[in-house]
Amino acid sequence: VQLQASGGGLVQAGGSLRLSCATSGRTFSNKVMGWFRQAPGKEREFVTAISRSGDSTRYADSVKGRFTISRDNAKNTVYLQMNSLKPEDTAVYYCAARSGGMSSMRWAYDYWGQGTLVTVSS
Repeated sequence: VQLQASGGGLVQAGGSLRLSCATSGRTFSNKVMGWFRQAPGKEREFVTAISRSGDSTRYADSVKGRFTISRDNAKNTVYLQMNSLKPEDTAVYYCAARSGGMSSMRWAYDYWGQGTLVTVSS
């Protein structure tokens, strides 16, 4: 499975961005998808995850109510809508996939994209 994240950029605080993660292969609908982020000098942290069917989601407390994950299994793509962005959201955002159940653990994910940089200015 190959993952390609896109949609990052520079945005002012309070603004919005939508990230996309396109995947290759025919097994997308069998994968739980997640988004993680890594700020400079910090460890990669969990942001959100979505179940195979899209009917279950999980969010880090820091993004609840501001970020929304969704997926389109027909397009093999997962999205991350980010609203009310804050400077502390600045990071490289990675999409990831796993064959097991929902997880917020970085080690649980088998496949990773290359990351897309989100910079939020104050």
